[in-house]
Amino acid sequence: MITWMQRHKKYLIVTIWISTIAFIGAGFVGWGQYSYGDKSGAIAKVGDIEISQGELQKSYSNLYSKYNEMFQGNFDEEKAKQFGLQKQALQQLTQQALLLNLAASYDLQISDDELLAELKTQEYFFDNGVFNKEIYKQALSRNNLTMKEYETDLKKNLLIQKTLKLLPVKATDSESNVLNEIMNIADKINYKVLNKNDVKVDMSEALVKTFWESKKFDFMNEVSYEIDFIKQDKISNTYKESEIAEYYENNKNHFKDDQGKLIFLENAKDSIIQELNMDATKNAALKTYIAYKKNKLDSTTNVKSQTVSASDNPYNAQIIENISQLSITSPFLKPVLVDNEYFIIQLKKINEAKAKSYEEAKTQVLPMYVEDAKQSKLLALANTSVSTFKGKDTDFITTSSIDKFNELTKEESKDFLEKLFLSNKKNSYTALNSGKIVLYNILEQKMLNKTNDNQSENIVNLKNNIFSEALIKELQNKYQTEIFVKGL
Repeated sequence: MITWMQRHKKYLIVTIWISTIAFIGAGFVGWGQYSYGDKSGAIAKVGDIEISQGELQKSYSNLYSKYNEMFQGNFDEEKAKQFGLQKQALQQLTQQALLLNLAASYDLQISDDELLAELKTQEYFFDNGVFNKEIYKQALSRNNLTMKEYETDLKKNLLIQKTLKLLPVKATDSESNVLNEIMNIADKINYKVLNKNDVKVDMSEALVKTFWESKKFDFMNEVSYEIDFIKQDKISNTYKESEIAEYYENNKNHFKDDQGKLIFLENAKDSIIQELNMDATKNAALKTYIAYKKNKLDSTTNVKSQTVSASDNPYNAQIIENISQLSITSPFLKPVLVDNEYFIIQLKKINEAKAKSYEEAKTQVLPMYVEDAKQSKLLALANTSVSTFKGKDTDFITTSSIDKFNELTKEESKDFLEKLFLSNKKNSYTALNSGKIVLYNILEQKMLNKTNDNQSENIVNLKNNIFSEALIKELQNKYQTEIFVKGL
């Protein structure tokens, strides 16, 4: 599966039209070396649409989460770099931006009513089967998202969906008939399976280093930020009963039990005092922030220093994003809440991303080199042996004969059969998505006489893939794409 995903990652992205809005806490990576200037607020621009570093981080996290699910929790940063996940994330965003430009050219928009209707279908914001605004706010807050951020992303997704509905893809009767004919073709073949165990590669240092030289900008140290910070001391005050009661009346919705029922004042006092103290701490942090900006800090204030990055992040992804938006001329970050503590941050220095040295990148480069070298050797072996090989004979097979090849998994067999029946060569080979290669020689061919129903869905999927790729190419010609980050 790893090999297939590496070799076909661009096709994975072409079919991902709409970014998944998900609550993801996956780690982030450095995005390459910035070309700062008047474009420092964006990492790319497609037509009139700018792409921010925050959007890139979200896109990366969503992809990381999907891959991690596919790998059953065994996906890591090393695999992410092997798959070029940063580039995939940016490619996904640029494709979405192309579609948003197209939507703008049609003057398409998403109304507040359309947005609300979509929100009311999202069950993770439901309470007893009904959309609940308080649950919505709390869910976003727990995941470091504002309502504005979430709704902006959701509107983009809805706008892309609306745009694509203007370009429907359907199956015709003639197409169904053609596919039915194709599925009635049966071949008797002689075949042989080659896999990477059939070849050996030279792993000498010189060859690995040459491979690294050609791909060194795929192996970057991440951007890091040198900061000073102040952790605001928590405030613990004593409050009058009237103050507690007034706060309760103004914020009743904050105090509910697990079943969503309101907690009475007497039982909610501890929680109320805790919230009052948090508000007082926040106000104190704001005063410290103002004094910090004006260089009027009390001499007893404890200011600490540290270096942070996307992967070495004691805070959270949102704060790293906020720090990345700071500059030396505007270095202060308003108080931010992390694990119920407020931090005031000043940016001191930006350490830009640089290509790793060979020694630093070697552990990542080596498996990529071996994979690449083995695939090249396997292709060379296929080319030299395709006309002389002796393999196994089959009975008559069709595109559905996935259980006829013991050396292949069902997924590999399906892949082989699809490619075999699309080929116009009698004697050749086909490279499978898994990395294996199948040599084949067609011995005999005939037409079966049976009807294959329900071809419309297959045709629509095939046409969608072709149409998607063609549409992206057309939009790329129409809208200029500028990338402001080296190495992507």
